[in-house]
Amino acid sequence: MKIGILGAGGIARTMARTLNEMKDVKLYAVASRSQEKAYQFAAEFQAVKAYGSYEAMLQDKEVELVYIATPHSHHYTHMKLCLKYGKHVLCEKSFTQNAAQAQEVLKLAEQKGLLCTEAIWPRYMPMARVIRQILESGEIGAPAALSANLGYPIFGVERIRRPELAGGALLDIGVYVLTFASLFFGDDISRIDSSVVMADTGVDSQESITLTYRDGRIATLYCTAQALTDRQGVISGSEGFLVVENINNFQKADIYDHNRRLIRTVPCPPQITGYEYEVASAVKAIQEGKTECPEMPHSETLFIMRLMDSLRDQWGMKYPNE
Repeated sequence: MKIGILGAGGIARTMARTLNEMKDVKLYAVASRSQEKAYQFAAEFQAVKAYGSYEAMLQDKEVELVYIATPHSHHYTHMKLCLKYGKHVLCEKSFTQNAAQAQEVLKLAEQKGLLCTEAIWPRYMPMARVIRQILESGEIGAPAALSANLGYPIFGVERIRRPELAGGALLDIGVYVLTFASLFFGDDISRIDSSVVMADTGVDSQESITLTYRDGRIATLYCTAQALTDRQGVISGSEGFLVVENINNFQKADIYDHNRRLIRTVPCPPQITGYEYEVASAVKAIQEGKTECPEMPHSETLFIMRLMDSLRDQWGMKYPNE
């Protein structure tokens, strides 16, 4: 399958490197707002075509699937543009600025019979299934509490600082801690509490989030764009606990018994970058005529977007064009 990349920044480079090591897919084209940047990207990653505008690439009939790697603020517009030209879409997280935009885009994709899915990579990783199987096995007893953190000192980065780019920690980093909780504790949430630190630019720089579930389980989450964290996720049960190394690119899971003794370690399977799983899922879904991927159904994208909307409502945080 011939894939085009829309945007030529850092995350696009990781995807290009991934595609070049995969079978049955080809990095066919790249589009940037700068023709020179597109040429440089194409030369580095052996893309066949380099376009100096997004529409020019989307008019290329050879492009089958488009990976969108632009800032959050532009996902809505760029996905609609791709769908207008009949292209299947794999869009970086967070899917859109808000749930209303997400709902409109997904409805359009379904009407056109085109795949449109969110590239939130932990959802697609084999380790997600492995961790769920461990929890279902009863090895740590009945899971009752979950914690997860993720942080990088990236607040100086333009796309994080600027509200007009839908910046802040939540949409860039917080989506991962929310995804970790959703993957392993589900979505039957009865209460959401949070505390936030707002930056002088008008976006969130770090926050803590507590999710209380109807069955009494609880998830405590923390994300920051100001500091480096250990990126761990811990799931605690009545007979032990499980520690996941790196919640946004699972590396391993350590399982401990009721005496806090390490029982065993489950390593992550070998991978290229971890992006390959979302690509493979998207390609398979397209081949099967589906408009969504089973690992990240549209309903789940909408749930997470609504969850983030509710948090921003608590904080009184809106983006300029909302």
